[in-house]
Amino acid sequence: MDATERIEKLKTEALSAVAGAGSTAELEDVRVKYLGRSAELTNTKKSIGRLPAEQRREVGRAANLATREIEEALSEHAARLTAAEREARLKAEAVDITLPGTPYPKGHLHPTQRVIDEVVDFFVGLGYRVAEGPEVETDYYNFTALNIPPGHPARMMQATFFLDDGLVLRTHTSPVQVRTMLAQEPPVYVIVPGRVYRRDSDPTHTPMFNQIEGLAVDRGLSLAHLKGTLAAMARSFFGEKTKTRFRPSYFQFTEPSVEMDVSCFVCGGSDPNCKVCKGAGWLEMLGAGMVDPAVLEEVGYDPEEYTGFAFGMGPDRMAMVRYGIPDLRLFFEGDLRFLRQF
Repeated sequence: MDATERIEKLKTEALSAVAGAGSTAELEDVRVKYLGRSAELTNTKKSIGRLPAEQRREVGRAANLATREIEEALSEHAARLTAAEREARLKAEAVDITLPGTPYPKGHLHPTQRVIDEVVDFFVGLGYRVAEGPEVETDYYNFTALNIPPGHPARMMQATFFLDDGLVLRTHTSPVQVRTMLAQEPPVYVIVPGRVYRRDSDPTHTPMFNQIEGLAVDRGLSLAHLKGTLAAMARSFFGEKTKTRFRPSYFQFTEPSVEMDVSCFVCGGSDPNCKVCKGAGWLEMLGAGMVDPAVLEEVGYDPEEYTGFAFGMGPDRMAMVRYGIPDLRLFFEGDLRFLRQF
């Protein structure tokens, strides 16, 4: 069998193999076998130079023609196989968009955040706006502007975290009230939720806790407005049958100052063995009072023209009361067994 006959036979075998390939992988094997570096046809083309001169032209022409036909067959069949494989893959990977998605467990709000949102929503409904401020404060905003000068005993009561350069971790959100008054003219109606810090830790105290304070400054505000506002808030939070009482107290930046108690929402004061109020019938809830004229003067308000009231409550304690939690530290430990109860 001469060289041209051998080339024709290889071409016939190759075309048959190409047609019989059932996948792109099999087709690649066929290409390597008949057109690869070590393929017989490739070696034949490399050896043309060693043939007698009268055979070179015919053998070279036959080899090139065979190579071209095999390459065209490979290309055409590869296109068909690729399209078929893509179609099969798309069909296998098809997604029924009418099926429900994969369910994931839903998170929920922390019990303290529930209380914060509920209280803030109540005051926003009254026309108050939410105000925020830095948690790292200067001594001036945290103490001096609130009628707590250097050496005042109240500074010791706050158990403050002192930082460098006269900075402190704020011990209450009251500095936001000062910043608000310095930034705008009255009337002022703001509710101030935020984290505060004190050096304290026991079942009812933590070094970091939440606080909600409110401030109203306008012409003609009195203690009656304060009492009516807080009583309405208590009924909204604890229920319409909730009663309130106010006791005289003392705070550095309010005068007069009061503390507000709410009637026990569990027993209504009728159960001497109640675990929530411990038989007292009342639950201590917040501190409040009329803004001290010295504070108004410090921010440039005329205390002869404007009066105001302020109040502060602990949403962590309110959550403890509402949900019957005995230890405040449970709110901050991140134990999912505890949090999933809410």
